[in-house]
Amino acid sequence: MPMKTSTPRRQWLKTTLNAALMAAAFGGLALSASTAAAQAAYPAKPIRLVVPFATGGVTDTSGRLIAEQLSKRLGQQVIVDNKPGASGNIGTQMVATAAPDGYTLLLGFDGTLVINPHVFPKVGFDTAKDFAPIGKIGDAILILVSHPGVPAKTLQQVIALSKTQSGGLSYGTSGTGGTPHIAGELLKQRTGANLTHIPYKGGGQAMIDVMGGSIPLVYTAVAGAIQHVKAGKLHAVAVSSAQRAPSMPDVPTFIESGVADFDINSWVGLLAPAQTPRAIVDKLNTELNAVLNDPAVRERLNTLGITASPGGPERFGRDMARDLSRYAAVVKAAGIKAE
Repeated sequence: MPMKTSTPRRQWLKTTLNAALMAAAFGGLALSASTAAAQAAYPAKPIRLVVPFATGGVTDTSGRLIAEQLSKRLGQQVIVDNKPGASGNIGTQMVATAAPDGYTLLLGFDGTLVINPHVFPKVGFDTAKDFAPIGKIGDAILILVSHPGVPAKTLQQVIALSKTQSGGLSYGTSGTGGTPHIAGELLKQRTGANLTHIPYKGGGQAMIDVMGGSIPLVYTAVAGAIQHVKAGKLHAVAVSSAQRAPSMPDVPTFIESGVADFDINSWVGLLAPAQTPRAIVDKLNTELNAVLNDPAVRERLNTLGITASPGGPERFGRDMARDLSRYAAVVKAAGIKAE
């Protein structure tokens, strides 16, 4: 027979259970309040900004500029930590596996985040799952330039000339799998141009060779070509941004030159590890946008060939997802593999 519980005991059990539930509820409220307070006080210590490249390049320089300005606005030092290696994969993986507390951030680069996953057999991170986008810093506009002696001056003339070359018309870039390489391969796929990629270990030697006439074309960032175009040592064929480059307003876009919807830029942005609290992401986005809307900062970025692109985390996330998807198809069709 089931045991009967006396009324006093039932009352005691009920009282004890209610007390336990109330304690748990208040404990949860206290924990939530504590978490909210910690996020409201963010940042309470210095922040590490991992730059997955060596010092001195455009990506590193832009990262240091943003770190300097965010330090002023956040009241805590943002320390740049260069972690180069494997085309940016090493430093990027470090942030992917860091604690999602807002104190380890990534200076994200399109080549690493949306191209490397397709050209390397293993990168050590999942772009779509391992990061919380904070905001895009800016776009580095790409340009196709030629040696002045090349008889083709417009993009359509370059395409037509390439089709008359049995071995193809050569174009140099800073290396295999970089954004300029992807842009050149996409141009081939979209127009039927007969172009042959010549990869260099960095853009400097490619520029020397095109100015010397060793190769007819180079696909590069505007910042690396503008001085040579203005000096008459190179001819600007077209830029592959949606609008003309502010620093080169007389150079037409690929779209204006007859290649519809051809909009490819290199970009740099700020990211945190996935699961970083939304309150922290929003605070960092607000401060980043304030920095990017500062005319002095925009001008300094312009000198690096970067057009400031303030916006929300969702928009940056959509841009990343778009590029991750469309570059997969380009890489597969071109058979590009990391060297």
